[in-house]
Amino acid sequence: MISSGNLFAGIRPRRDAETIATLLATPDLRIERIVSHGQASPPGFWYDQGWAEWVVLLSGSATLRFESEATPRALAPGDYVHIPPHVRHRVEATDPEQATVWLAVHHR
Repeated sequence: MISSGNLFAGIRPRRDAETIATLLATPDLRIERIVSHGQASPPGFWYDQGWAEWVVLLSGSATLRFESEATPRALAPGDYVHIPPHVRHRVEATDPEQATVWLAVHHR
């Protein structure tokens, strides 16, 4: 089956919660569009995923922190990061003034 769409369609103005839409899912791959409006990981929370994730920032801005790094990484549109399994990381901040749109590819 052929499917198509637009990554920027249906993005609503500021929301209190981050929205995640699965665009494609197979047993070994999941592609998501994530839209943030100033959200960040809760204090003390770290992602520790059993799968790899490749993420690209399409709009807005964000700051990621990796437990193994001394300083956080600022991301701008076009920046991407590949995160191997079990690399602890967190979202320190996303743009509170405009939608921060991510494309996340989770894979085994």
